[in-house]
Amino acid sequence: MPRPRKCRRVCCMPTNQSFGPLDRCSDERRTIVMTVDEYEAIRLIDLEGLSQEECAKRMAVARTTAQAIYNSARVKIAECLVRGMHLSVSGGDYVICDGAPCGCGHCHKKRCQFGNED
Repeated sequence: MPRPRKCRRVCCMPTNQSFGPLDRCSDERRTIVMTVDEYEAIRLIDLEGLSQEECAKRMAVARTTAQAIYNSARVKIAECLVRGMHLSVSGGDYVICDGAPCGCGHCHKKRCQFGNED
C-alpha cells in the first residue's frame, strides 16, 4: 500500500490560473493541468532564484520530491509552449502557509486543499 500524499506548503494561490496562445480559438485548444504545487516550485526556483534544496524547505518536502515536482512542471510548460496548448493551474495536495514558516510576506491563512477541484 502506498504512503498517503503529504500536503506541500504553498505561499499563495496563483493570481492567474489560465494561460494559452492568443492566436487560436478556444475550442481548438487542448488543456494541460499544472497543479498548484508545481506552479509553486516554478515560482520558487525560476522566479525567486532558490535552489531545489531551499525550495524543498519552503514547501516542507524532501529535496528529491521538490526536484520531481519541478521537473514535472517544466515538462508541462515546455509542452504548452511548443505545441501551443492551453495551461490551467489547479488541484494538487497543498497547504497555504500562514506566513510564519517562510516569512515571504505573501502568505495567507493556512488551509489544506486536496486536488479534486475540477
